[in-house]
Amino acid sequence: MKLSVNMFMTLDGVVQSPGAPDEDTSGGFTRGGWVAPLFDDDLGRFVDGYFQQTEALLYGRLTYEIMAAFWPQVTDPENGVAASLNTRPKYVVSNTLTEATWNNSTILSGDFLAAIRDLKKQPGQELQLHGCARLARALHDAGLIDVYRIMVFPLVVGDGKRLFGADGPPTGFRTVSAETTSKGVTALTLEPVPYATAGYTVVDGKEQIEE
Repeated sequence: MKLSVNMFMTLDGVVQSPGAPDEDTSGGFTRGGWVAPLFDDDLGRFVDGYFQQTEALLYGRLTYEIMAAFWPQVTDPENGVAASLNTRPKYVVSNTLTEATWNNSTILSGDFLAAIRDLKKQPGQELQLHGCARLARALHDAGLIDVYRIMVFPLVVGDGKRLFGADGPPTGFRTVSAETTSKGVTALTLEPVPYATAGYTVVDGKEQIEE
């Protein structure tokens, strides 16, 4: 399976608490819920499309608990997102969670990077991570992500959790697709490539732009 990360992101790179004001207030974050005013049918079709490629799902504890409290109640058979979330295998990375009751859930504790490498060796389409900023950053830093789907919202919120940290590895990307919704959200599908092939080489620790 390919590992994909699927993120809503502000223009200044924040991925924290997109769905609701109280979704994730850690660090004193008070500007949650920024997705709703800009979500439209165009973005809905994009989201539906990537859920059709779901083989299994990967979560950190916080996002898992948020999702598990809501999605099992959505039983409409015509809701493809709910069908994927409720029926596909789910893996939650946690050293503190003792029980995962959402259908088809497995807790990954200990060396989660090794466990995820093993999951990627299994057949199928995509092992998908949705949200989970800390886990996504750890997977990015470890070079385990094959596909990045990033929905960039035309707003800035300031402080908050980010996917790409200042201490992360330099990474190039190939743009597989880029679409803009009627409300101005840019939906990007990216694949990582070696940093040097993205237009830069590093000589004696300094970036050199390729002409």
